[in-house]
Amino acid sequence: MTSLPKILLVDDDACVLETFVEMLELEDFSTQCFSSAAGVLAHLQQDPNAIVLTDVCMPGQDGLQLLSNLQDFDAELPVILMSGHGDIPMATQAMREGAVDFLEKPVPPKLLIERLRQAQRHRQWALARREQRLDGDDRAILEQQLIGQSAQIRQLHDQIIVLANAGVDTLIYGETGSGKDVVARALHDVSPRRHKRFMAINCGAMPENLIESELFGHEPGAFTGATHRQIGKIEAADGGTLFLDEIETMPLTAQIRLLRVLQERSLERLGSTRSIKVDIRVIAASKSELQQLSEQGHFRQDLYYRLNVASLQVPPLKARGDDILLLFHHYCHQASIRFDRPIPTLRPSQRDKLLKYDWPGNVRELRNIADRFVLGLSNDGPLFWQEGLTTDEEESTSHDPFDQRLEEYERQLIRECLEDSGGQIGKAAETLKMSRKTLYRKMKKYQLDKGEFRD
Repeated sequence: MTSLPKILLVDDDACVLETFVEMLELEDFSTQCFSSAAGVLAHLQQDPNAIVLTDVCMPGQDGLQLLSNLQDFDAELPVILMSGHGDIPMATQAMREGAVDFLEKPVPPKLLIERLRQAQRHRQWALARREQRLDGDDRAILEQQLIGQSAQIRQLHDQIIVLANAGVDTLIYGETGSGKDVVARALHDVSPRRHKRFMAINCGAMPENLIESELFGHEPGAFTGATHRQIGKIEAADGGTLFLDEIETMPLTAQIRLLRVLQERSLERLGSTRSIKVDIRVIAASKSELQQLSEQGHFRQDLYYRLNVASLQVPPLKARGDDILLLFHHYCHQASIRFDRPIPTLRPSQRDKLLKYDWPGNVRELRNIADRFVLGLSNDGPLFWQEGLTTDEEESTSHDPFDQRLEEYERQLIRECLEDSGGQIGKAAETLKMSRKTLYRKMKKYQLDKGEFRD
């Protein structure tokens, strides 16, 4: 798979750009700034491994015009729009025209990081398909996205290929963290809908009073605070795939409306009586058996039967044998690129512990542990191989006086360079002969704020 895409930041406000760069590089994103839309397309022609985060209102070519040009260049390029409150109706319309999302300023950092990482994954998959000419090779797509050689995963590959071409609504079952979202994405990417949108919504993470508006959209005045029209996820997925994760948590009122959409392939926005036709495929995921929940009255039985045209079972990680090592090495490689660090050597004792561990958090837990392993934090916290270290080894990794003195010297050196540069990150990084990204990370480690060094 291709390396993590760069974030191309487009905004005519230099202070906004600097703020975004500092925040994103601390989270290990690679960034490049543009004060206007000019130059963005030229950069992408040289290096398409990128996603675009752009303001809407800019002099000259605005964000909507840039979106249109980028769509003509590459319809699969993720473009995220940012706007002030007054621009939201315009940005909503832009989603119909190809933007993957829009965010209202000021953008909450946690939300921004989540959306950017999701967009990065989508860009990786799109470029990986092109590099290997995967559009004609469904098996290769699956091997790229759903990694594993175990009998369970090979069987899952076969089932996905059959269901992808059948185009029926599908249920995916699996434990928390087992990769149900990856299976759903793979099902979309080997289907005839692969060139259209894959819209995902986590029903469990959405407040009950917002989920209907998020799914079906609303008209102005539909409820208190609805001041503009909003396109729902279902309508935005027209022609593509709608993925409903943790569908067992969906409120019963929303289940009734969803059932009608599945039966009629049409919807009405909240506050509207106009029926809108939609061409979608629905993939739903659950960690609980929906049939049992429906018998207990916790899930609508008619919706369960409508969704249960076909189903897939994602095996737990502990049942996948040597796939554990394949996945661990894969995530270590990704972490090595993301954190710009070498991959440590995996000792035989650690390898055995990987294979014997019960993995209650499944693939998600494995990915987190691979990150910690590459960062050198594998001896910290309740990790399964911590017991492999002796007491002396633990002390030497945590309380080495030489390392402590070295860190104190490095902290003082960075502080002096920041003082000399008046808090200018670029100038300090040049003096220290390190990248801005590395300097940001070390400032975070030593709790140094550039603001205290500015005049």
